[in-house]
Amino acid sequence: MTERQWQKLVIDYAHLHGFRVAHFRPAPTGREGRWVTPVALDGKGFPDLVMVRESPPAVVFAELKAAKGRVSADQQAWLDALRAAGAQVFVWRPDAWAEVQRVLGRA
Repeated sequence: MTERQWQKLVIDYAHLHGFRVAHFRPAPTGREGRWVTPVALDGKGFPDLVMVRESPPAVVFAELKAAKGRVSADQQAWLDALRAAGAQVFVWRPDAWAEVQRVLGRA
């Protein structure tokens, strides 16, 4: 499963369970094969998904990776800072589907 397919599955499941989802997509730079997500200030490495639900209330940050994908140093810094602030933070790969269902499917 590609990261894009994995992301669609997680987003669809989040929507099914009443979450609003934000994702900032990379854009082509004009150089062949180069993509970048335009961010300002400390945004480099921000998690792939921010999911918010009013009832029952939940805020979830998720970094999604393909089976062998690695978390970059910038991504890890964001994940650590969010966790330290008390946020629900996850790194999800396709083998974490049961955890995705448990976290996002809570009633």
